[in-house]
Amino acid sequence: MTKLKLQNLTGMRDILPEDQVYLKKINKAVESITNYYSFKRIDTPILEQAEVFAKGTGATTDIVEKEMYTFRTKGGDMVALRPEFTSGIVRSYIEHGMYNLPQPVKLWTMGPCFRHERPQAGRYRQLLQFDIEALGDTSPSIDGQIIQMCYDILKDLSFKNINIEVNSIGDQECRPYFKKTLTTYFRSKKSSLCNDCQRRLKENPLRILDCKEEKCQRVKSGAPQIIDHLCEACHAHFKQVLEFLDELELPYTLNPYLVRGFDYYTKTVFEIIEKSEAGEAQGSLVGGGRYDGLVKLLGGRSTPAFGAAGGVDRILNVMKTKELKVDKNKEETEIFLAQLGQFAKKRSLKLFEEFRTAKIPVAESFSKDSLRTQLKTADKMGIRWVLIFGQKEALENFITLRDMKTGVQTEIKLDKVVGEMKEKVSK
Repeated sequence: MTKLKLQNLTGMRDILPEDQVYLKKINKAVESITNYYSFKRIDTPILEQAEVFAKGTGATTDIVEKEMYTFRTKGGDMVALRPEFTSGIVRSYIEHGMYNLPQPVKLWTMGPCFRHERPQAGRYRQLLQFDIEALGDTSPSIDGQIIQMCYDILKDLSFKNINIEVNSIGDQECRPYFKKTLTTYFRSKKSSLCNDCQRRLKENPLRILDCKEEKCQRVKSGAPQIIDHLCEACHAHFKQVLEFLDELELPYTLNPYLVRGFDYYTKTVFEIIEKSEAGEAQGSLVGGGRYDGLVKLLGGRSTPAFGAAGGVDRILNVMKTKELKVDKNKEETEIFLAQLGQFAKKRSLKLFEEFRTAKIPVAESFSKDSLRTQLKTADKMGIRWVLIFGQKEALENFITLRDMKTGVQTEIKLDKVVGEMKEKVSK
């Protein structure tokens, strides 16, 4: 009988210790910039009523039709693992009466989302995202601010060759007319579209612009552009967004076929693209846009809003592949405490607490008794300073410091050791 091999489900992954340093760096960059701009953290449930996402993202989107993890509970409720953050945050905004707070309400979060799609490099079925949302402001300055924040997060993570792609997809005033124009064009090219896009032609022709199939990309390149069909209000809004980007000196390109994958978007949409050395787009790292109708759609008051989400997995993979700078020295411990004998081990617990209070990380190997084994462990970890605490040291209140680089050993009084080691590791 073959032994069952247990392993990760397709599209799931373990974030191993060696990747955690990158994850911590990304989290720190997001938290630093969102705090600076006075965005407050919110955490919504991973599990929501399926209707939150079906109504929010749109019934004809790929997420709802193909990718959402849904199931019925024992009580008969249809629920879904969240495929994105915005709809859940809007539900929370409505449920907790956040429209009574000073507007805009500025929120951010980070965590796992779930989409049943074909796994590929940097894309998993359990994916990590960071998310930034501002609800309750119509001003184009909010659009510009959040785009800048996303750009700055990537710059703080040492990304260099990135560019913002931006477009306006209009609103309920001008988009219906454009949809008719677009439908007329795609009907004349119907035989050249993929099967999914032939179906989308009836349901929502804008979704065709988001198709990644090569044959549809060729057809799309000749399609009418929505920017030529914007109403006066949408045109004025988009013009001001571009003026903000110019003022901020952010590198951007107008992409007239950028629509994003959710139905809730209105007016401004954007993506931040990484480019290769040859200048070719390598994939989107961050994307988002304005969603002025979503709060009302989910049962709240009419509330303008703008948001963005970043693909943490893809960002992490690029950082690893390109070996983008991560300050690993601060993550690595520079001191190792070797203890010999039960008496020394017991006394060293208090010493560990003193180092923790002083915020000095110290590595150890409590389970090992042999000094030789512990020194080998310290050497493998690349640690320079080893504190040796044995029976004699414990009885006479001193510690032996070994410099692994030179082999030189010195004695330090026990009550002075934390202060002296703090000076050494801070140099």
